[in-house]
Amino acid sequence: MKQIQVIALKEIKTYFASPMAYVVAAAFLAITGFFFVASVSDAFSEATIRGFLAGAVFFLIFLAPALTMRLIAEEWKLGTLELLLTSPVREIEVVTGKFLAAFSMVFIMAVLSLFFVLVLYVFGRPDVGPLLTGYFGLLLYASAAVAVGLFASALSPNQLVGLIVGSGILTTFTVIDFISDRLGGMAAHVLNGFQMGASFSVFDLKSFGVAQSGHFADFARGILSVPDVVYYLSITGVFLFLTVLVLEIRRWR
Repeated sequence: MKQIQVIALKEIKTYFASPMAYVVAAAFLAITGFFFVASVSDAFSEATIRGFLAGAVFFLIFLAPALTMRLIAEEWKLGTLELLLTSPVREIEVVTGKFLAAFSMVFIMAVLSLFFVLVLYVFGRPDVGPLLTGYFGLLLYASAAVAVGLFASALSPNQLVGLIVGSGILTTFTVIDFISDRLGGMAAHVLNGFQMGASFSVFDLKSFGVAQSGHFADFARGILSVPDVVYYLSITGVFLFLTVLVLEIRRWR
């Protein structure tokens, strides 16, 4: 546990020691703020954070891999990964520490975005339920996205490869329901099981004749679904396990 804490704190300090954390946080708030304002600007709109959630989920497709792309790839490129793996630190501790550091950055951004909730309470009467479940679902989605990004970072010493692969995997998960709608039978059923909340894609899929669905949709409606919670936790666990497996293979190569 101590090793995990040391690794996480080291990475968090590295984030704040460079302009990256501030630039990414500013971009996150600007993009999600645009979606939030667009969703509540109508005089007859509901006092909800659905617009914010739409922007946040869309931006996380690129934000999570951007935050994680250097965590393992840079260690590999500089040759410090071998030193880290030969020290009395297990692969799972390395992966967990780096995961917590990246997830902490997303959590901080989510806390900063509570300003949007304050605006809703000043100018309207929002329902507390969808606010709580929306943020809870966002954090679950973020944990899965960070795990995917960390896995992509472990595949190559090139940070750009990690960014592209991570964003590609998350994009695939997001548009799977759009693809499965064009398929039929068992293929569509299997693909539907892997979608990561395409109902909050930046595109309005209803305009293409696709019913909005996905694991993230219920959270924004104020519904806490156990299968959806288990899904995101499972995605997080699977990709963290794969990352540990990649590091173990590299240790014994």
